[in-house]
Amino acid sequence: MTTFALVGAGPGLGLASARRFGAAGHTVALISRNTEKLDTLTAELARDGIQARSFTADVLDTDSLTTALHAAATAWGPIEILQYSPVPRADFMKAVLDTGADDLDAPLAFSVKGPVTAVNAVLPGMRELGRGTLLFVNGGSAVRPNPNVAGTSIAFAAESAYARMLHATLAQENIHAAQLIIPGAIRPDAEHSSPDALAETLYGIHRTRDAFRHYAEPLPD
Repeated sequence: MTTFALVGAGPGLGLASARRFGAAGHTVALISRNTEKLDTLTAELARDGIQARSFTADVLDTDSLTTALHAAATAWGPIEILQYSPVPRADFMKAVLDTGADDLDAPLAFSVKGPVTAVNAVLPGMRELGRGTLLFVNGGSAVRPNPNVAGTSIAFAAESAYARMLHATLAQENIHAAQLIIPGAIRPDAEHSSPDALAETLYGIHRTRDAFRHYAEPLPD
């Protein structure tokens, strides 16, 4: 049995993804900076019969993220699937003309240093397994820059470039890197962008292992 590690565990998409991958037989490692929230999610998954443990880390603190992922692999076994989908902070959403150089430090740490740290932590285990999946989840500004949310537009674009390079470089090692773009809000009543629908899409990406970029819904005109 291998492990599904979720960076950015929360009650919406995160919980739905944990349920979907857990139902497929993977143990689940939940990673977030909010210990109380993690305890609640772990208890919910346990009621569903899913083996899950929580590990506290802040994606802006690379040492804590590395420690959490290593602890998860030690506790549950090799991490076969990594989902990086923390929700950006509201202060990343400044307009482009209101964004100074210092305003980009946190978004870039969140969307570039965090993913690089996470991948470097799990890659040795995936290589030992001979397989792996790296799932990156981003909003529409990753592919269509929005001047009203400059921080995420810049940082998501950088994350996209990193993930695409991984897709090309790691394919020969049977490690699949892919990105899911969610153009709008995640809504429980949405046909394609509800937490459960998105979790099913992510599981399908893991199973089919084909293209790099996938869209939950078409980008609006």
